[in-house]
Order: sequence, then structure tokens, then C-alpha cells
Amino acid sequence: MSRRFGLLRWLALGLLAFAVQAQAAGKRLVILDDDVPSLGLAQFMAVLAPDVEVLGVTIVSGSTWRDENVAHMLRMLEIVGRADIPVMAGAELPLLNTETETERWEALYGKLIWKGAWMKRWVEDTVQTAPNYHAPDVVPPLAEGMPAIKASAENAVDFLVRKVREFPGQVSIVATGPMTNIALAQQRDPQFAALAKELVYMGGSLNPQRRLDTVSARQFAREFVNTPRREFNFRWDPEAARIALRAPWRKIVMVPVDPSTATELSADLMRRMTARDTVLARQLKARKELGFPLWDEIAAAVWLDPSLIAAADELYIDVNTQFGPGYGDTLSWAPHYQPGVGERIETVVREVDVPRLERLMVELMTRPLPSSAH
Repeated sequence: MSRRFGLLRWLALGLLAFAVQAQAAGKRLVILDDDVPSLGLAQFMAVLAPDVEVLGVTIVSGSTWRDENVAHMLRMLEIVGRADIPVMAGAELPLLNTETETERWEALYGKLIWKGAWMKRWVEDTVQTAPNYHAPDVVPPLAEGMPAIKASAENAVDFLVRKVREFPGQVSIVATGPMTNIALAQQRDPQFAALAKELVYMGGSLNPQRRLDTVSARQFAREFVNTPRREFNFRWDPEAARIALRAPWRKIVMVPVDPSTATELSADLMRRMTARDTVLARQLKARKELGFPLWDEIAAAVWLDPSLIAAADELYIDVNTQFGPGYGDTLSWAPHYQPGVGERIETVVREVDVPRLERLMVELMTRPLPSSAH
């Protein structure tokens, strides 16, 4: 009798696992890993896409601190009626880099344009909002309102590892912040990257050129005009970026700064995205700052629709982790020129079809929201 019960239980569990797999097979599975500093358009794009199942959002520090980012993401999911998507807190600090060492580096090699959560003031005048410098454990009042829902008790790293094992070869990781969570997941489970479907990330910089003649574009060009290989996501945690990018992914798509210089969150784009009067549209109009390049949005878009890539190269990519003037800079080689010390081949997006990118954003942002949106 016990053997029969055991067989029936085994069959039931097998059928349940098959049902979960079959349900997931109808949609593209993704985990969003980010340092969401405000209402994130890139995350909205994935959450609102009809053929996508967002398994969860893993949060890291970077542009702002982790706990503040968690609050922003929770509130965002409430706004679009998707409080069912779990949010997991990840790394609060880089693996090795610190605020003190960053200030020491600046004393030796010059001022950084952007230091994220460590930014106290702009070096020179800019039209963008002044940094809101505060301690890591402080969550200031959010302009969009504080969330009523709570983050998952599960750690982001554990979640990342668990989900790629639950759906081997099916889960895309779209990373648009520093790669601390990704590196820790790889260190936790050496099979993590190999079990994922792909990594699509925004990070690094090769040789960006200013393409738009606007005040914001000219000011953002300060980040690369004299230091074209420096980019914030890599610079916040260079060691994590190196670990993550040397992992054995099946596929890596890199969105560096380069294609973003042809894009901008303009007043016209905002007008088109908020043409439908929804709670999301009202929040975007009231809270989303104009003038920023579409860094993270490009990464989300090329994952959603790879045909948006207008030009790309296959390059070996690595990150400089030597504490010198090039700390955190992007390293790249054409095939046959790489040193062969662990760097991997990546599809590096050079240009995107900007009109189609904007049309995709408008299409997704104007979709009807769930009835639970508020």
C-alpha cells in the first residue's frame, strides 16, 4: 500500500512539475536585475509585454542604495497592478570597491562624473536633479508614494540560482545596474550562468560619440568625451563585472553607452507614451525626469525584440580591475586578439533603430493596465 501511495505521489509531483513547465513555455521567462533609482521604464517594458513572464526583480545598489531601490520597485509594481511579481533585495555594497577608496582614487586620477549612491554634488552645473546623498539604510519619502507591499524574504542571489535551476535553459537575465548580484550568484553556484538562457546587460563603454544637439546630450557627453571606456555600472563594482562576464553564459548581449547617444527621453516621447490616461501615465508625467539617454530601455528593448539592433560587433569583453587610472574601464578585443585569460565573446550593440525603439516603448506604455492598478 505504501509503495502504491509513493508511486501516486511521485506521479502527482511529476505532473505538477510538467504543468509548471508547460505554463512557462508559453511566455519568455526573465529576471530583471537592476538598481532602479525611480520609476523605471525598462522594467515597465518587460512587465507590460504580453509575451513575457517576469519571474522576479532582483535589486542591487548603484545609482541609489539598495533599500531605496527596493521601495521604488515595489511601488512601481503596485502602480501597474503587478504586486504578484516578487522583489528580492540583493547586494548593498560592491564586492571590494568602497566610497573611501573611490574618493582616494579621485584624489589621484581626477573627478568622476557620476558616483551613484556616493555622489554628494555635481562637479559642474547640470540640468539634471541634484544627487540625494544619504546613508545606505535610509529610504527617503518617494515622490510616487511609499509601497504598501513588502519585498520577499528570499535573498536576490538565492532567487537567481533557484530560478535558473527550476527552468534550466529558459531564463534570461536582463541586468541594467552593477553586476554584484550576478557575480555573487555565479560564486554561489558555478553552474548558474550555464543554466541560464542568456545575459543581456547595460554596461561598459567603447567609443561613444555625441549624436544629438541638446543641452542634456552635451552634458551627458562629459561622461565619455575624455574617458570613453568608463561607464558607471562597471565602475561601481569592477570586480563583480569581471566575475559576471567571465562566467560560462550560453549567450551574452552587451548594451554599452555607445547606442544610447542617439536617444533621449524627450518631451515628445513622453507625450506619446502618456497619451492614454492611466495611473501609469500620470505617474510618468509627474515623476519621470526628461533628458536622459535611454540606457536601460535599450537593453530591455533589444531583449524584447532583437531586430531593433541596427549594428553590432562580436567582441571579447573584460573589465580593468587594477587600481589605477583605468580602474573599472571596459576592455575589448576583436576575435583572435584576445589574451585568453577568461574573457568571453559577446554581441556588442553599436546602434539601434531609434524610431522603432520609441514605437515599442509607446506601444507598451499605452497598453491597458490590470484592473488592480493603482
